[in-house]
Order: sequence, then C-alpha cells, then structure tokens
Amino acid sequence: MVAEHLPEQVTLVEVGPRDGLQNEKKVSTATKIQLINDLSETGLTHIESGSFVSPKWIPQMADSAKVLQRISRKPGVTYSALVPNLNGLEAAISAGVTQIAIFTSASESFCRKNINCSIKESLQRFEPIMELAQQYNIKVRGYLSCITDCPYEGKTSVAQVSHVAQSLHQLGCYEISLGDTLGMASPLRIEQVLEAVQIHVPAEHLAIHCHDTYGQALVNIYQALQCGVSVVDCSVGGLGGCPYAPGANGNVATEDVLYLCRGLGIKTGVDLEKIATIGKDISQKLNRIPSSKVNLSLMLSA
Repeated sequence: MVAEHLPEQVTLVEVGPRDGLQNEKKVSTATKIQLINDLSETGLTHIESGSFVSPKWIPQMADSAKVLQRISRKPGVTYSALVPNLNGLEAAISAGVTQIAIFTSASESFCRKNINCSIKESLQRFEPIMELAQQYNIKVRGYLSCITDCPYEGKTSVAQVSHVAQSLHQLGCYEISLGDTLGMASPLRIEQVLEAVQIHVPAEHLAIHCHDTYGQALVNIYQALQCGVSVVDCSVGGLGGCPYAPGANGNVATEDVLYLCRGLGIKTGVDLEKIATIGKDISQKLNRIPSSKVNLSLMLSA
C-alpha cells in the first residue's frame, strides 16, 4: 500500500550517461554505449544519453553523436540529449534524437558562469530551438538549476525560481526539472519552492533533480513526492556533479531512489538488482567508489 499523499508510480529519468559521465576525465565511446545498452534492459523508460555542447567546454561529450548512432535502441525507451543552441539541436537531429533538454538557472551569476548569458538571454536563445524542435516533433525538457542555493549568490529567491519555471513552461517545455545543484536543500526549502512553482506550473509537468552533497537527496526527493512530483532524475552509481558548481558532489544514485520507492510501495517498473549491478560495474570501470548505499550482495542473498 502506498502512503497517503505519495504517487502510486514514479518515473525515473536516468541521467548517468550524460550528467554523470560528463564529469569523468576520460570514458571510451564503447563504455558509454555499453552503459546505455545495459540500462536499456532494466525497465527504464528515459535515458539521457549525450550532450551536444561545444567540445571546448565539455570535451567528455564530444562523441555524443557516435554514441547515439551506435546504441541498441529499445522500443519504449526515450534516448534524449542536452542541447545549448540551434547548432546543438541540428547535430542532435542528425544523430536521431527524438527528445532534447535545454538548461538555464534561477541564479543570474550561475547562468552567466554556466552558459555565458543572463537568464533573460537564455530564454530568448531557446525560442528558435523550440520552433525547430516543434517542426521535427521533438519534445523539449527544461532544466532549471540552483533552485535553493547558488555557489556565487547564496540562497535563491523562491519567487525567481517560480518565475523562470513559468517561463520555461510557457516556452513549451513539457517538463521542468528542478535542480538542487549544490545538494544544500532541505525538505522545507523543497516544499517552499514547489508550492511557489506549482502556482504557475502543474505538478505533472515537474521533476526533481537532487545532488547528494550533504546526504539530503533522498529526504528531499521524499518531500517532492509528497508535494505531487512523480518524476525523479537520478544517476546510476551516483555518477556526476556539476563542473560549474564547486563542491557539489554527484547526483543521487538510481539504486538508492529505487530502494526508497520499493520501501514506500511505489511502482517504478525498474529492476533494482540490475541497476545495482550496472552501478557496481561502471564504477569499477571508472575506478571510483559508487555513492549508492544499496548493498548488492545483501539484496541478492535475501
């Protein structure tokens, strides 16, 4: 039985192959392809698989076209990519992408540091992207970073978050992913942000994207679920972070979110044991310690 005020089902957006691997110094194209193919067999329905940003800024994603052209696409799975501009969208279209994500911030300083423009300018840049995407029937997701804290400005205004989220929604983003970029949020801050945002954007058009810098990701996700959000971004093995947010650790691990949902009786359609195995394998390949708290050996012996 699902607890009161919690969704019966949650959709997981797996961001490890993009948001996770973009922070690793060197990952082979073959490893990326294998990771995406493995994730495709777990029940996930959305895998963010690449980024068409300039190799000058994110060289780790320079092979995204090759990756998206060579993966084994499974019916029912969306393989999306991040795009910053029209050139990026055109490259994504050539690579067979059917869904993209655009990104801005609720912090002026972070926006300028991350994409070299103001928030207003970033929204103006998105207009031609939305027009071209519509011509190709490509759905657009919007990322909104620094929803509670900014590494350069401190606390983020709730009103500012609500305003930018509304602007993304009005542009035509089918979903806005609200990002706790520094991992400094608390459940109370998450509740305050969601209450303000939902005045303009319905909960069914929102997702939550938490980093686990201070070990608060799961409680913040739990709070978001209680506030009506039913889409959660997560990264296998807890891969990731943000190159423009000093001190921010990785994304919340997909394994841990699945374990939370299992304990709450919430359906995801995703195989926890398979995800835990993939998380362990990719972490070994990258010579890193997975951040997930899920103990695979205990699960398999239970």
